[in-house]
Amino acid sequence: MPNSQASASTSPPSRRTFLASTAIAAAAVTGGVPLLSACSTESGGNKNGTTSGKELKKLLPTYVASKVADPDIPSVNGSSPGYTKAPPAADLVASVKGKPGHGGSYTMFEPLWGTPPPKNNAYYKAVNEALGATVKLQPQDGNTYGEKLSAVLASGDIADIVMIPLWEMGGKIHGAVSAKFADLGPYLSGDKVKKYPNLAAIPTAAWQMSVFGGKLRGLPMPSRPLSGVIPYYREDLFKKNGYQVPKSPDEFLALAKEITRPKSKVWACDDMWWSAQRIFGCPGEKPYYWVEKDGKLVHKVETDNYLEALEWCRKLFARGYVHPDAVAGKANDALTRFTSGQTLLYNDGDAKWYGATFEQAGPHPDFKIQGMDYFGPDGGDPVIYLDPPAAIWSFLNKNLAKEQIEEILALADFIAAPFGTKEQRLIELRRRRRAPHHEGTASPVKNAHRHPRRPGHLPLHRVPAGERRLPGLPADGEGLLRLDAAHGQVREEAALLRHADPGAQPVRLPLHPLRGPGQGRHPRP
Repeated sequence: MPNSQASASTSPPSRRTFLASTAIAAAAVTGGVPLLSACSTESGGNKNGTTSGKELKKLLPTYVASKVADPDIPSVNGSSPGYTKAPPAADLVASVKGKPGHGGSYTMFEPLWGTPPPKNNAYYKAVNEALGATVKLQPQDGNTYGEKLSAVLASGDIADIVMIPLWEMGGKIHGAVSAKFADLGPYLSGDKVKKYPNLAAIPTAAWQMSVFGGKLRGLPMPSRPLSGVIPYYREDLFKKNGYQVPKSPDEFLALAKEITRPKSKVWACDDMWWSAQRIFGCPGEKPYYWVEKDGKLVHKVETDNYLEALEWCRKLFARGYVHPDAVAGKANDALTRFTSGQTLLYNDGDAKWYGATFEQAGPHPDFKIQGMDYFGPDGGDPVIYLDPPAAIWSFLNKNLAKEQIEEILALADFIAAPFGTKEQRLIELRRRRRAPHHEGTASPVKNAHRHPRRPGHLPLHRVPAGERRLPGLPADGEGLLRLDAAHGQVREEAALLRHADPGAQPVRLPLHPLRGPGQGRHPRP
């Protein structure tokens, strides 16, 4: 099983919006297929279909922890360390000496949920300049990425760097990975990875998921042990109308009835299916939708948990509590319905917490979004499954020369810089023109001159241990999630995490749903 001590992961987001930087970002980040042991499809040598034991150990890079900035919320029992303040620019350190690139130019094939930004925008120029190389993105519609990926891999006209998310690792994709992409073992296995210290800080469990066809082929993006869906509610409207946050499925239904007023164009919620699965303890997405029962594997759709989640959602729809547009399947407008007050509850990825707050700060300064605690079927503690250690990989074309692979790995090492470094500040926060900054209190604030959104998945931006950074609110400088200040405490993921293999048995977690900013099959950050 994957290393239980490593930073676990991100639930496989099927339609995630990736906050990414350059193509390399994705290159450094992408992840593999989390199976009981590393997968092998090559004939000969690994006839049992897996690479394990001593054979696997020889392939894995040596783990060397990286620590630049002390977290404000330390990791406990494997939880994600949290950062509530951005270090002053003067305190940032460089994790990479000089420019890692040598003038090379590379193409990258990646998914994007949204409108591609202009080519050669200021952000891309700044990153490529810092890298000392050029990464040319080839963004594809994330909703149809699997189809395009299959066609490209079959054609042989493959980009230098290709991103493949976990949820697309079906059919013949896994075999294509072994046939089309480079073996990175000669560059990263064992102590070789120490040439790239930021890559060496990637947890072993994430690397274990990056073995395909008996070779180390993927550059993984490590994930948090718990992530994904957050059930949001309009805190401002709840206070205005005297609504109480529900603490059980039954209380949720009662509140939904109280809120829904079709004549006033107000409905309680959007489709709450993602949250329902957490509330009723359903297993995760593929390939983790299997559980063991009486010595047999049982698919999630065969479990009582799944049926209970379906029945609860059926009641929401049947009683008219769900917005008609959500019933019609118009999922892309869910956030708009929520921010306009047409719905007061909805679920989405964690980045929406900050995104919605920022977007509404100007036109609606009283707007307040809050995350609701998860509860179990009876109102008690929920049963939540740990996520896989990685869910996205970047692969390098096997036709690249040795010098090109080494250069791309150096670029990936730059992109993988941890919180508190100059590289991370550039990659994640983007280059700004006189952007205001809450030095020592919160993260740099977006302004009217912000550059175009970055497609792709921000590579390894949670290295070395699934760092949890909480950007500041644009208006008052509070920590994005305010760390449950209203409760007078910070409830850690950790307190509820046990030392068990990710994806194995359920974990009882009486905690806040990530306390804010994850992941249609999964929400888009």
